[in-house]
Amino acid sequence: LDKLIGEPILAVIMVTVGISFFLKGLVGFIWGTDTKVYTPAVFELKPITVGILMVSPVYLWSFILSIVLLVVFVLFFKYTRWGLSMQATADDETAALSLGVSARFVYAAAWAIAFMSAGVGGALLGNINGINISVGYLGLLVLPAVVLGGLNSVPGAIVGGIAIGLLQNFSGTYLDQYFPGGVKEIVPFVFMAVFLLFKPYGLWGWERIERV
Repeated sequence: LDKLIGEPILAVIMVTVGISFFLKGLVGFIWGTDTKVYTPAVFELKPITVGILMVSPVYLWSFILSIVLLVVFVLFFKYTRWGLSMQATADDETAALSLGVSARFVYAAAWAIAFMSAGVGGALLGNINGINISVGYLGLLVLPAVVLGGLNSVPGAIVGGIAIGLLQNFSGTYLDQYFPGGVKEIVPFVFMAVFLLFKPYGLWGWERIERV
């Protein structure tokens, strides 16, 4: 992706989406489109008692690993040189390049972190529902969550993720009976489109004025 250094963000997004479709087709060609299940399961699905709660081990471990990864990412982006370089490049790539930040390294690190996160999430999700080429759809739900919280805010992304999850569950519970056919899958994106009309920078995003 060296050719994309310095290019508009829209071009980077389009290339990223294109690569995702290519990889999805490649996975389907090599391993097929049938759902694969873990045998035996990594974490049991049978609920256990934790205090006053009944929860499946797979959900419990998924929650714990999510918290651990979240803490690691927050510390990485706030207190390490690499994390600060990535934030600087995301905020103003031209200024970061002028200060000696290697955009090639930043892009490589971002892809590596994304692959690692997707691998952990896919492994945990596959333990629940199995794995097929459509599991990547859940990654698209990150977009409404991040837009809601703000593109530059990690706490905002957390709040946005929880809010989008609740929105999906409520819409699936109360709207599916009136609009059958998976209305909960499109509600987050409809909400995102409407939300952007009123808060284009999200709840905690950095507002900036572009001077021409």
